Formats: sequence, structure tokens, C-alpha cells
Amino acid sequence: MEIEEINKLRDENEELKKKNQELEEKLKKYTCGERHKRYYENNTEIVKERAKKYMDKIKENNPEKLKEWRHTAYLKRKEKLKDQVKDE
Repeated sequence: MEIEEINKLRDENEELKKKNQELEEKLKKYTCGERHKRYYENNTEIVKERAKKYMDKIKENNPEKLKEWRHTAYLKRKEKLKDQVKDE
């Protein structure tokens, strides 16, 4: 009985791995496609303007969120510097 359960779990695990791989491939179409890069190259100014408007909106509506983002960015920079010092 234990061998059957183990085999069943292995089959299920393999099936889930295949399904995960398929979903990752589908997701690549939407997240890192060549179209996104071309769009940015052709519309750089528009994209930057939208980002600037979004940041202005965040500054007005939710300054705490902006503080949180800045703090996490600071912590990440600090961690990178520590890693660089350790590597040297």
C-alpha cells in the first residue's frame, strides 16, 4: 500500500511540474516579450510621463507608501553594499 501511494504521489508531482512549466511559458508571452521592449523604445517619453504622473498621484494620496518604498530600497542598497564588501 505504501508503494502505491508513493507512486501516486510521484505521478502527481510530475503532472504538476509539467503544468507549471506550461504556465510559465504562457506567462513569458505577457511579461518579457519583445513587444514590450519595442513599445518602450518607440514610446519612451510617454512611458516616463505616465510614471511621473503615477508618482505624483502617490505623493498626494498615499505618502506613507512612498516612504515604505524608499525604505525598502535603502535596505536593499545597504544589503548589496554588505555583500560587495564580503566578496572583496
